[in-house]
Amino acid sequence: MSSVVVVGSFNVDHVWRCDVLPAPGATIAGRYSTGPGGKGFNQAVAAARAGARTHFLCALGDDAGGALARSLAAHDALR
Repeated sequence: MSSVVVVGSFNVDHVWRCDVLPAPGATIAGRYSTGPGGKGFNQAVAAARAGARTHFLCALGDDAGGALARSLAAHDALR
């Protein structure tokens, strides 16, 4: 089995979607979501899912974003 070490970032992406761009000063309804991201994290997950034993090194906080990263890393068997 191949081994991969990824040094990079984990980010929580905040996404707002709307059907039209608002005019200056306008208020419109839209949809909001969050999800995992970060170039390093995405690459590490891809390597692990391709079958490589993958180690991911990054800085994480002791907050909801850090907890999300740890949970997702465990789910994809990142070390």
